[in-house]
Amino acid sequence: MTEGPTDERDAAMTELLGIRSSIDNIDAALIHLLAERFKFTQKVGRLKAEHGLPPSDPGREQRQIARLRDLAVDAHLDPAFAEKWFNFVVAEVIQHHEEIAGGTRPE
Repeated sequence: MTEGPTDERDAAMTELLGIRSSIDNIDAALIHLLAERFKFTQKVGRLKAEHGLPPSDPGREQRQIARLRDLAVDAHLDPAFAEKWFNFVVAEVIQHHEEIAGGTRPE
């Protein structure tokens, strides 16, 4: 007896649910990792504010972009995407640092 279209569709839906479950788990891990990352960047922001250092560090940012692009290539991820992600995160971090320095962000 051969599988019909309905059986194949059911099997595909079961596989799809399993894959989506894995994606959901990865998304949860990413959120937790980002939260941890931002805890550290808040510490950096407070330290910079206490010592009159600028909120951004363009030299470090460029080194990080190069490093992350290399990591992305090794991981078979589009390096341009890795750079876009990093730039998005850094923009948020700099905003937090500016708020901390200006006293508008709770520590």
